[in-house]
Amino acid sequence: MNLLIMGPAGSGKGTMSAKIVEEFGIAHISTGDMFRSAIANGTPVGLEAKTYLDNGNLVPDDVTDRMVKERIMQDDTVNGYLLDGYPRNLHQANAVEEMAREIGKPIDLVINLQVNYDTLVKRITGRRLCKTCGAIYNIHYKPSKVENVCDIDGGELYQRSDDTEEKLAVRFEEYTKQTEPSIEYFREKGLVRDIDASQNAEAVMNEIRNILEAVK
Repeated sequence: MNLLIMGPAGSGKGTMSAKIVEEFGIAHISTGDMFRSAIANGTPVGLEAKTYLDNGNLVPDDVTDRMVKERIMQDDTVNGYLLDGYPRNLHQANAVEEMAREIGKPIDLVINLQVNYDTLVKRITGRRLCKTCGAIYNIHYKPSKVENVCDIDGGELYQRSDDTEEKLAVRFEEYTKQTEPSIEYFREKGLVRDIDASQNAEAVMNEIRNILEAVK
């Protein structure tokens, strides 16, 4: 089962990806991890990407595309893969569909996590993390028992510098302009399943589970 998971910042892609991978036994491929691994292992495309990053430049689409192809050809994707954070634009959507089909691991489904903007704002700006253990809280939905103190180890809670509405607005606009057209590309092919990701994590996973069980 070969999947893409898509949605704006704060939609829960990371949380749902972890649950899907654990439950269905497929490989989780996040672009961040993929870049770090390819560079650390010194693969040709990884070294090429490193030259751009070292100069403070964005990695071009064609290099990213080749890195994704290299990654989904690895042995751990034999039971399937879940791509998280890619494709980010229409060019990448075309590329991943073509390369996945070419190597015999075509995309079966695109999980589209939908959340309205006001909910995203609350999720992002309300997020707090423990400096000691990394536990995640939210002042609106999952507050700690004592303000700014972790329930688990008493560590201090903090807000990430990029967890602001201003930075969310920039990321959301980019997502709307760049990524949503790629979702529509897959929708026209009948691959997209929309999920109401404004629900709690358990309810969202139940929806995803029912869809994936039917596909499997």
